[in-house]
Amino acid sequence: MSETTMVVKVEDVSPVKKKMLFDISWLDVKKELDTAYKNVGKKAKIKGFRQGKVPRDVLESLYKEHAEDEAISNLVNKYYWEALKENNINAIAQPNIDQNGIETEKNFTFTAVVEVEPIVEPTGYFGLELERDKYEVKDSDVDARLDEVRDMFSTMEEVEGDRGVSEGDFVVIDFEGILDGKSLKEMKAENYLLEVGSKRFVPGFEEQLIGMKKSMTEQVRITLPDDYHAKNLAGKEVVFSVTLKNIKEKKLPELNDEFTKNFDRYESLDDLKMDIKKTLEEENIAKSNSAFKGQIIDKLLQSNQFEVPQAFVNRQVSYMIEDTQKRLAMHGMKRDETPERYKEFYDHYKDEAAKMVRTSLILKNIGEKESISVSDQEIEDKIRELAQLRGQNYDSFKESLEAGNMIEDIKNEILTTKVFGFIEDKAKVAIIDK
Repeated sequence: MSETTMVVKVEDVSPVKKKMLFDISWLDVKKELDTAYKNVGKKAKIKGFRQGKVPRDVLESLYKEHAEDEAISNLVNKYYWEALKENNINAIAQPNIDQNGIETEKNFTFTAVVEVEPIVEPTGYFGLELERDKYEVKDSDVDARLDEVRDMFSTMEEVEGDRGVSEGDFVVIDFEGILDGKSLKEMKAENYLLEVGSKRFVPGFEEQLIGMKKSMTEQVRITLPDDYHAKNLAGKEVVFSVTLKNIKEKKLPELNDEFTKNFDRYESLDDLKMDIKKTLEEENIAKSNSAFKGQIIDKLLQSNQFEVPQAFVNRQVSYMIEDTQKRLAMHGMKRDETPERYKEFYDHYKDEAAKMVRTSLILKNIGEKESISVSDQEIEDKIRELAQLRGQNYDSFKESLEAGNMIEDIKNEILTTKVFGFIEDKAKVAIIDK
């Protein structure tokens, strides 16, 4: 503690919030004010006085508010940080300061409300009854994925002859929606490509195209659903005038060794199938692990109820919003950082963010309670693994992680994995064949 006179009281507002009440003697306040006026006097340029020689009473008449603001700022910063250290308080965000200014010959008082990490005594993580899904990759699974790959190389060919539209066809249409005899601009388009049976249009529309032939124009009557996104049209009957301009059908390539020439890494169709099977097995393992961790998290959250700091939640929401904005930008959408958009994102993510924060605190405290730690070597090994996966040089990759303050994230990821492993080792796990 400094040689100055200061009294501080600490109150628990909640498990994640503390209030500190400061009472600083007038003697210390006066010293800080004197220093503030000296600083002002060194810079003040006042007609009739040499710079640095302006009398105190003149400075007070002109710069009282400025000097007191500086003194208050210095007093708050000095004693706030001293109090945190003396009382072993680990504040996780900037404090909320409340003060009423300086009064002559009176002690200066202020309060600081800070958020702190909650004390968590984790429980309910021994002997959990869990199920782990075990998936078998069947030939039908490989064939289904192969069909998806095959579909990527499909072509669209115009239907020859005079046949009508069948489900699965792609049609090119002009259409115009009419309500009560008036055309609807939002329901009008030309050369619109639609897959019949895709259910992309309002219910009942695509079905009425079946059997139509090229160059035909027909009336399609649709009653829009009550929950239609345009509320002025919800539940209304709209008559569409539809002209069928063309019919196209998807042509899939034959599955043979020739098809594998679309890829550089396969010599035959069997090679492609083997790789698909391997990919599906890896996906199944990832899906099983994700569901398994989800069970553990759900059970831990049920057994460990506690308040989480809003600062942690806000930080997590910010990460989630930033990630969403980046993904939208990758799809060509402009970043929308308006207050309205932020609130929309915040409301959408806040509950999930709180769950993630609570989970993280539980796992962290389980690790501490069970003396589960992460060595420097484990961190180095993980960085090398990640660098190799990304095809990057180890040193430059590590430098980028350090520059982005992400080494701690790597450490937390390793710790989380080890804690999950510890919980699984102590659990009763039933294997469920899928």
